[in-house]
Amino acid sequence: MNIIEIQYCFKVGEGRQEIFELKFDAWSLDLINKPTQGLPDWTRLDFFQCPHCPLKPADHKLCPVAVSLVDVVKRFERVISYDEVDLEVITVERRVSQRTTAQRGISSLLGLLFPTSGCPHTAFFKPMVRFHLPLSTREDTIFRVTGMYLIAQYFLKQEGNSVDFKLTGLRTLYNNMHQVNKHITERLRSASITDSSINAVILLDMFTHAVPIVIEDQLEKIRDWFSPYLSDFYKQMMRED
Repeated sequence: MNIIEIQYCFKVGEGRQEIFELKFDAWSLDLINKPTQGLPDWTRLDFFQCPHCPLKPADHKLCPVAVSLVDVVKRFERVISYDEVDLEVITVERRVSQRTTAQRGISSLLGLLFPTSGCPHTAFFKPMVRFHLPLSTREDTIFRVTGMYLIAQYFLKQEGNSVDFKLTGLRTLYNNMHQVNKHITERLRSASITDSSINAVILLDMFTHAVPIVIEDQLEKIRDWFSPYLSDFYKQMMRED
């Protein structure tokens, strides 16, 4: 099996490190090393289950997204949201390091864990895992997710399906993600989980909630970057081909 490895290294306080070594199947982009033992009750599927969840408790006892959070919640149990951490993210291609808050670092980590957890609603964001950008801004996210969605339309077109260049479906995906984040937060609060993990989900959801609202405005702001494609020269070149 080909494996993609991404390492998140948190330095928390004096002499303390929390290292998450994530392994993904290179083809399916599923998380391989999920926790399987000693799972708390709040990971049960029927514990604050999302109303739009397609999974059935009779077939799936556990919530995939909740399971992906178990190790994170356990390790940051005594860490406060705004505690500063030194974060280093290591992939095969690069290293990224930054001093940031615990909640922002954890939120970036969740951007890997949620899509690869096995949840049907989060799975649409798997391609972004392969090209993970730690601590991405809203602008970064909009550019990357729009590109991902349009590539998906290319593959749909190849298979003879209708395509969505108005990004209507992308808004639907994000609205569904908002529901997932909302109910995951309720799970954690009901289980009296520390605020660093809860606020990390809330921070992640701020992007989720904002993207459908601002995506058209943000894309219009970067329109000039694509002026070579909109030029008469490009159009003439394509006609000649």
